[in-house]
Amino acid sequence: MSRVSSIRSAARATFSAHRQLPIRWRLAGGSALLTLIILCGFAGAVGALTTERIHEDFDDQVSKAADRLRDQVSFSDVGLMPSGARALQNFNPELDSFAESNGAVIRIVSDDGREWRTTRRDEYLGPPEPGSREYGGYRVETRALRYDPADFSLNQQFWIQYARPLSEVESTIGVVRLFLLGGVLGGAGLALLAGLMIARRAMAPISALTETARKIERTRDPALGIPQPEADDEVAELAHTLQDMLQALDTSRTETEAALDQQREFVADASHELRTPLTSVLANLELLADSLEGEQRDAASSALRSSQRMRRLVADLLLLARADAERKAPHSPTDLGKVLIEAAGELSPIADGHELSIDASRVIVDGARDELHQLVLNLMENAIRHTPPGTHIRASVERVEGVVRLNVEDDGPGIPEQMRERIFERFFRGAGDRGGSSGLGLSIVHAVAESHDGTVTLHSPTSNGRRRPRGTRFEVSFPASEGGEQRAQAGADARRAPSAA
Repeated sequence: MSRVSSIRSAARATFSAHRQLPIRWRLAGGSALLTLIILCGFAGAVGALTTERIHEDFDDQVSKAADRLRDQVSFSDVGLMPSGARALQNFNPELDSFAESNGAVIRIVSDDGREWRTTRRDEYLGPPEPGSREYGGYRVETRALRYDPADFSLNQQFWIQYARPLSEVESTIGVVRLFLLGGVLGGAGLALLAGLMIARRAMAPISALTETARKIERTRDPALGIPQPEADDEVAELAHTLQDMLQALDTSRTETEAALDQQREFVADASHELRTPLTSVLANLELLADSLEGEQRDAASSALRSSQRMRRLVADLLLLARADAERKAPHSPTDLGKVLIEAAGELSPIADGHELSIDASRVIVDGARDELHQLVLNLMENAIRHTPPGTHIRASVERVEGVVRLNVEDDGPGIPEQMRERIFERFFRGAGDRGGSSGLGLSIVHAVAESHDGTVTLHSPTSNGRRRPRGTRFEVSFPASEGGEQRAQAGADARRAPSAA
């Protein structure tokens, strides 16, 4: 049972390995395997017929040589002696010269097995038995010597044994088998190469389709055309199907983008329109909170706080909607250091025991002041909201080689590794959010940085000795405004001029 299971496992493994091969190798391998099977069958049949024919020819050669030798052997120039010994000392032809050409062995023996003459290459060929047989690695042909009883008075029969080694036949058969094996392997190898070439040419249209599909994947442009093969086959049908699918996807994408554009425009317009009634509601609630007393004043104050939170949420949504709709607010030279100081002053009352330190030098960038203020405010508020009281928060602005860098860092517990890839997603809130935020703060930071041709990067915390890495640092980079200092100074002078008058 275990043997059957092992065989099945091996078969499954072989089949799985075969399925993992490229199609061109599977096609070429199948063609080569089929060719190998056909050639093996052909070589087996040819080898069997050739081997049989070689044996027949060899046996026929040995038999004819024995007959010819028997006919040529004669007794001559002897005296009549009862023993016949002298008669066998002279005969024609010479045995060694007859056997020399093909390495044969010749023996002349009598009925009693006595050897009378032999070649220099002497081998025992067994007792004399008329006919053909194989003995000791030789093909042995035994013939009775004929003589005229009137001329010779011999009292026993003499035999001539002619033998050739079977190794000659086996050597020839080995050469034939070697050639057949070489032909089979060579034919299978050529079939494999030819199969690879044919499969490569057959798969060329599919390779072109694959390359085009990869190009569409890189460019995300389904409008790119699929190459159409010249032949009207299955590959051409696949190309037509893919082309139709891409056209349908392009149409669907166009419709989806149009709908999304309309939705972005609507959200941007709606968010903008919501600001006016919210401003009116906030003004009325502030008047009510100042004029009412007791529980009514508490209710008005609660409504005022909720409305203020709603106004900020609407402002965040408006900023994101404008970014999605690619509506950029007017840019002007802005002192990012001053923006940082104003944001820090706004957050000081709600610092909740955090220690804020600011290093703000005068650095001019080309941007929308309100959006830059929102970016700095969100970064510092994010540090306050996600760190415990007593945490030191540092914010700085500097210009380095034409790049303005805003850094906001803290020595709090840091951001977990599994959350780092999602912190800039909208509505994503960390587990340590103690302020009940909407989850839009860092997404707004990212959107504002992009709208100002900048980048925002979260840097990994650094370890201090054997202590665990702590802290978080956000770095926002903007291109410095060329000539921004002069334009900012001119604007400041223009604003001071009426006051002086």
